[in-house]
Amino acid sequence: MWYLFACPSDGFWERGTEQALPTTGRHIACRQRRAIRRHFSAGRRRDAAGSCHIHKGHVVILSRPLGASQETAIVIQKNPFSPDARASRYDAEHARRLRALAYRMLGSRAEAEDIVQDTWLRWIDVDESTIDNPGAYLSRLATNLCLDRLRSAAVRREQYVGTWLPEPLLEDDLLFGWAPSPERQAEFAQDVSVAFMLALERLSPLERAAFLLHDVFDLEYEEIGRHLDRNLDTCRQLVSRARRHVKAGYARCEVAEEERQRLAAAFAQAIRTQDVHALAQVLAKDAVLVADGGGKVSAITKPLRGNVGIAKALIGWARLENNRGWRVVPTTVNGLPGCLILDDRNHGALVQTIALASAADADGRIGAIYVQRNPDKLAGSMQKLAAKD
Repeated sequence: MWYLFACPSDGFWERGTEQALPTTGRHIACRQRRAIRRHFSAGRRRDAAGSCHIHKGHVVILSRPLGASQETAIVIQKNPFSPDARASRYDAEHARRLRALAYRMLGSRAEAEDIVQDTWLRWIDVDESTIDNPGAYLSRLATNLCLDRLRSAAVRREQYVGTWLPEPLLEDDLLFGWAPSPERQAEFAQDVSVAFMLALERLSPLERAAFLLHDVFDLEYEEIGRHLDRNLDTCRQLVSRARRHVKAGYARCEVAEEERQRLAAAFAQAIRTQDVHALAQVLAKDAVLVADGGGKVSAITKPLRGNVGIAKALIGWARLENNRGWRVVPTTVNGLPGCLILDDRNHGALVQTIALASAADADGRIGAIYVQRNPDKLAGSMQKLAAKD
């Protein structure tokens, strides 16, 4: 005689009706079966047999006491494969890492969120008990979704009005709640800097994926090969080419935190006081200003070079009548010192973000200014600011 214990919608085991096991039932994970066997053998009659199966969306336990008219025991256990349990585990164990990967792949917070959601929608259709390493499986799934988006985005980038810059990440969400290890958090934050993200734009989709998975997320070449469906030698070549391109377009500049804050404070003060000379002194002579308006708001469409010209342009914009309500709020943008420009005449709306990169060969000066004005790319930051208020 078999007794069936089924998991109903509330996620707990309860005794079900006596019935035979359907031949189409699927066995669940071995760890589940071992746990049930331990339950039957620990301190209880050893002359009982039990097995676990999935049937009609429920995990069931079948218990057959040998030579007994009553069941050995009622098994009370949370169902780890219920939809609610899977959703909680996905959010706690996987979503943050996938979000961090997707942002570095795509340069867009909104698209990164879409990738996390799309990955989840595919994951719920997978029998989790058949997957040995859910983290690796989900990472492969998210990587392939990102590659699909990168290939379609290439056409859109060619038609983009002006200079493309990544969507800004503010101080409290630089890591999207996840980093490989505490000791790498400072380095990991630099890997979302605007200059680094622009260097990634020069890579092919496969080069970008291989480089990020290996050099940022510390995956071995064998695992990258499984992610990208490429052999070991191809993955090594992809990473090697990507490193050369990134090195040519991006030089990591190590600057003490005190120096970074000094530069940011001097820049903000010069903007507040509308002092062209003071602002020019903070900038390196070969400094560059890059702005992204996406063709939706006014912005320079080509990089502006030279400290004096940049200072005159920034102070000139600040002096315009429509911009008299602007307020400068220091913060961190994509791992760099910078500021938010808020418009107090428009209920404190976010006008633009500014990220400041130190010059590699000019001590104590700003080498690059990245201004994000595209309202579509500011939407996520505006929501974060509104939530704080």
